[in-house]
Amino acid sequence: MTLAEVGQLAGRIRAEVGKGVVGQAETIDALLIALFAQGHVLLEGPPGTAKTFLAQCFAASLGLDFGRIQFTPDLMPGDILGSNLFNFQTSEFTLTRGPIFCELLLADEINRTPPKTQAALLEAMQERRVTLDGTAHALPKSFLVVATQNPIESQGVYPLPEAQLDRFLFKVIVPYPSAAEEARIVATFGERSGPSRPADLGIAAVADAGLIAAAAQAVKGVTMAEGVTDYVVRLVRATRESADLASGASPRAAVLLASAARARAALDARSYVLPDDVKAIAPAVLRHRLLLSPAAEIEGKQVEALVADLLTQTEAPR
Repeated sequence: MTLAEVGQLAGRIRAEVGKGVVGQAETIDALLIALFAQGHVLLEGPPGTAKTFLAQCFAASLGLDFGRIQFTPDLMPGDILGSNLFNFQTSEFTLTRGPIFCELLLADEINRTPPKTQAALLEAMQERRVTLDGTAHALPKSFLVVATQNPIESQGVYPLPEAQLDRFLFKVIVPYPSAAEEARIVATFGERSGPSRPADLGIAAVADAGLIAAAAQAVKGVTMAEGVTDYVVRLVRATRESADLASGASPRAAVLLASAARARAALDARSYVLPDDVKAIAPAVLRHRLLLSPAAEIEGKQVEALVADLLTQTEAPR
């Protein structure tokens, strides 16, 4: 697949998702970048901002095997992964696969379950496999997690462990729509009774696992100049040197930032990465990996503002 074809595929997916979702262009682009960079996405926003519906529409446009887990306080790891059950007829253990065995997993309201259950996703997200009773079971190479969560200020939520957060390529903040977008939402859906489903809105699959794999392979061929690579490294290392941050971004963050920058260039059918690609996606890659120092918290500083400062202070190649 050529980069021009990658851009055309992205355009078709955008068009299908746009049949059901009003606005949220940046969020849709983040999902596309993650899809082609083979990373996972965490969507955070207040209830009612169509996070779950967006993920459903995105999945419907891809033609992938779709699975959904509704995270609740009583959810157990076995409810996600599955288990080996003894079959009395054959006197053997039989693997009962959990919903994680799919190509695109919607982890809905992921922060409503305790960390013990959240940890069940760690191996799957990093290595795309699941280990049950000492036996490893492979997940599809295209395995993608789109998780949604409510802000930590909401009631009945648990903070995600740092190891879990670091598995996500992006944390995307889903805002309330603008007044014009909200008017379109009301005009489009206000007359409907009951929940809307992607199929009811005419959203059809315009891709499949083969096309997505070909697009991901094409993205790997996007050139990143030495100067841009150095810029990525300096930016990530700057997070570890900031006095306002108790914990900075890991080397994994640098690798994922470079991979996502290549995918962003591919969306524009461009064969090389620009510093602007890095700048555009850096907040989504870094915001969930940084931990404020106690002094910065007392002073009321925000991670978003610190990332913006680091982008300003770190000199980009010309």
